[in-house]
Amino acid sequence: MIALAHLWMLAGAILLDAAVGDPDAVWGRAPHPVVVMGRVIDGFDRFLNRQHFGAGARRFFGVVTMLVIGGAAFAFGYALEWAFGLVPFGWIGTVMAAAVLLAGRSLHDHVRAVWRAFGNGGLEAARKTVSRIVGRDPASLDEAAVSRAAIESAAENFADGVVGPAFWFALLGLPGIFAFKAINTADSMIGHLTPRHQDFGWAAARLDDLVNWPTARLSGLLVALAAPLARGRVGAAVRTMLADAPRHRSPNAGWPEAAMASALGLMLNGPRRYRGVLVDDPFLNAGGRRRAVPDDIRRALIVYRGAWAILFMLVALLAAPVIILDIQQW
Repeated sequence: MIALAHLWMLAGAILLDAAVGDPDAVWGRAPHPVVVMGRVIDGFDRFLNRQHFGAGARRFFGVVTMLVIGGAAFAFGYALEWAFGLVPFGWIGTVMAAAVLLAGRSLHDHVRAVWRAFGNGGLEAARKTVSRIVGRDPASLDEAAVSRAAIESAAENFADGVVGPAFWFALLGLPGIFAFKAINTADSMIGHLTPRHQDFGWAAARLDDLVNWPTARLSGLLVALAAPLARGRVGAAVRTMLADAPRHRSPNAGWPEAAMASALGLMLNGPRRYRGVLVDDPFLNAGGRRRAVPDDIRRALIVYRGAWAILFMLVALLAAPVIILDIQQW
């Protein structure tokens, strides 16, 4: 019942995020909640992740960090939703808070900026722009690699930034979406296989894998359903996803990425250097075209918008009985 009660608010939050995104007029004056989470995580990292601690101690402190950060985010979301429930039309505050933690519009605009950079400033401008959304060394990327990086970011972050927070809000309300964003933010900051973070960030990476497990698969399905918008086929995208996603280094990222690769007829992923570490991933959709071009970013954004729209329609369809019931009660 809790999930059903939040569905219509989620539909509103998705629409609000699509229409407004993260306006600079607001977040240029006040810190975004994710920025605040990042500052807290960075504080734990600097205080508890010290090199003179042993590997076991750093892993233990990493677990403690995630328990504190995840628990605090959940508690804050619970308190905020409780406070909204005390005032008339408090549901508006809940919808706005959820919209702030959805990153659909922001992700779309960042990926589109890479495509536009190719046209406005060429490869160097595109390298600089893509470095804002991926952790790869931009100087080593050619046109095809920059294009693939932008496309892979759109696919993977559709799961992390849109479907994941939407799912956990639908299930648990503001406590769920705040806890999810805290975990996801921690993974992006400390969940890496670098010498500094391979122990301290172990808990962040494993917990992020857990909370994204169902949403990554749902994201892949949504991307596959939108494949015809780029002249792909739903069945082929689903088959590629099922065959290739389990081969990905990440238990989750391969699902939307493999579906996107099939939708575009491209070969994605493969070996690359990420945050100074060589990642020897297999190719996804190995039978696809090997060399991506900037126009493929535009096509990926069409698929992205289609999958985003399908998510909204699914949520609205599930929310319809709740809305009808509320109208009847009025």
